[in-house]
Amino acid sequence: MGIFPEEDDNKIYFSRTNVEEPLASFSAHSFQLEGYEWSTVEHYFQAMKFENPDYQAKIRAADSPRLARKLGRTRFKRVRADWKKIRIVVMTRAVYTKCLAHSDVADTLIETGSKQLVENTQYDYFWGCGRDRRGKNQYGRVLMNVREKLLENMDV
Repeated sequence: MGIFPEEDDNKIYFSRTNVEEPLASFSAHSFQLEGYEWSTVEHYFQAMKFENPDYQAKIRAADSPRLARKLGRTRFKRVRADWKKIRIVVMTRAVYTKCLAHSDVADTLIETGSKQLVENTQYDYFWGCGRDRRGKNQYGRVLMNVREKLLENMDV
């Protein structure tokens, strides 16, 4: 079965919030991006929702990815106007940079082969597959795109 909780012949299901899964946005694999050190992909992603550098710093300093997520979901701060247009690019940059910084994470991603990666969540129909598994699975798509880019770079 491997390191993932659920697999079948063509798909690997995982949780983005499981700190034990190296491909999760909550996994403790720090990286440098935008001139700062980020503890997790989640910290970076949540901070980029905001243009206020002080609030970004607060999210960057959060003790856990769960707290970073909570801070990023506040209703008391205005999310940048272009967020819906750039959020997939932001997530892709973070995941790709994490893989470049941690060869073990990149290897784990490459070892998934050509399987479809599915972020298994009941309530998130954008980043995950949702309860009925008909969601957009954008986080899984980000991972598969990064996997493709890593493989292309290996061929060079």
